[in-house]
Amino acid sequence: MNLLLDTHIWLWFLMGIEELPKRWQKIIADEANTLWLSPISVWETMILSEKGRIQLQPNAEDWIRQAFKELPLNEAKLNHEIAILSRSLPLTQQDPADRFIAASAQFYELTLITMDRSLRQSKKIPTLAL
Repeated sequence: MNLLLDTHIWLWFLMGIEELPKRWQKIIADEANTLWLSPISVWETMILSEKGRIQLQPNAEDWIRQAFKELPLNEAKLNHEIAILSRSLPLTQQDPADRFIAASAQFYELTLITMDRSLRQSKKIPTLAL
C-alpha cells in the first residue's frame, strides 16, 4: 500500500502516542507498505514546536532529521498542480495545511492515514479505514 501520513499520524507513530490505533501502527511499521510525507507536515511540526504544543528533543530541527532516519519516508513534493488541487477539492476543511495534504494524496494517488473526520468523509480522498 502507498500511504500518506497526516502530520498527527506521523508524530503519534514516532512518539508512541496511544491514540494511534494499533492496526494503523502495524500497517505503518509493515515494510511492505510505502510511506509518504508532505513537506507541509514538517512545516506544521515546526509550528507546533514553536508554539510549545509539542516538545521535541533536543530541538525540532534535529528531531525531524532523526525522524526521517528512523522511519523511511518518501517526500510528497509540492508543485503547482497540488496547489491548484488544494483549492479546487470539494472539502469542508479550510485549514491550508490539511488541504495541501489532501491534495497531495490525490495527486500522488496515495491513501491518506488521518483521524481528521472532515478529510475522512471526503469522497475524493482515499483514506485508511479505522
